Amino acid sequence: MSTWLRHHLFALGSALVHVRRAPGSFLFNILVVAIALALPFMGVTLLDNVRPLSEQMAVEPELSVFIKAETPREQATGLASSLRSIAPSAKIIFTSREKALEQLNAKSGLSDVVATLGENPLPDSYVVKLNAFQNAAEGSQIDSIADQMRALPGVESVQVDSAWVKRLAALLGILRLALLLLAATLATVVVAVVFNTIRLQVMTQREEILVSKLIGASDSFIHRPFYYTGALLGLCAGGVALGGVALALQPLNRAIADFARLYASEFQLVPLDPMGTAGLLALSAGLGLVGALLCVQRHLSRLN
Repeated sequence: MSTWLRHHLFALGSALVHVRRAPGSFLFNILVVAIALALPFMGVTLLDNVRPLSEQMAVEPELSVFIKAETPREQATGLASSLRSIAPSAKIIFTSREKALEQLNAKSGLSDVVATLGENPLPDSYVVKLNAFQNAAEGSQIDSIADQMRALPGVESVQVDSAWVKRLAALLGILRLALLLLAATLATVVVAVVFNTIRLQVMTQREEILVSKLIGASDSFIHRPFYYTGALLGLCAGGVALGGVALALQPLNRAIADFARLYASEFQLVPLDPMGTAGLLALSAGLGLVGALLCVQRHLSRLN
């Protein structure tokens, strides 16, 4: 174990020595990779801030079930059990046509207009509050529940009052897909930049590598410093990108604050939590390592 650790510490030290030989080039490559990482990192931060809002918005989506006018009252009230079987955890409220007329007269001030009709034009109805949904993505279940209720005997129509839930779910899905495609594209850019950086380093150290092979150095001993260089490049670039995202949140929050006050909200964008930050740093270091691996396998194999 001590030999393995000593070899890796030596490789890390060698990588740092090579970085110190050309700090300007290394810093420039960090900047290029950081710019490529900043966009997907910002997207992840924004989605992480929006996700709790989407969950809070999913508050008891409602369906209004209207009964046919000719349906007897006993049959109309008996539909409650059928609705309960379709949505077991829902809150079901029955409103008789008489009560609905009273509410209409009280709220709209149209009592004189309604009186000219000679009879009550409103049907019996139910309000079904679907409190089982925990997030916006589950809003797709509403259509299935509404279709089952429309098929019940005596039901005239079912109005879905929470189409916004599905719109929000679809919008977030599109944003996630766009972020995934952007991240995949920019990850390729990161790997290419690291690949080119390590290639130039291999060419610079070609004679040193050949001498090491002549005195019996193994391939893993020669390759290891390049792996650490790639990982360090990715890690440093990830740190710079996260720092840039944190700085960018300040002007964004000032703009968002003015908008949020219109809705009596104090919503603010916050950086990722420590676990999310550590995950992105590990991802950026991994991309650097992948670029170094590809380069080493391609170019150092020619020196055998």
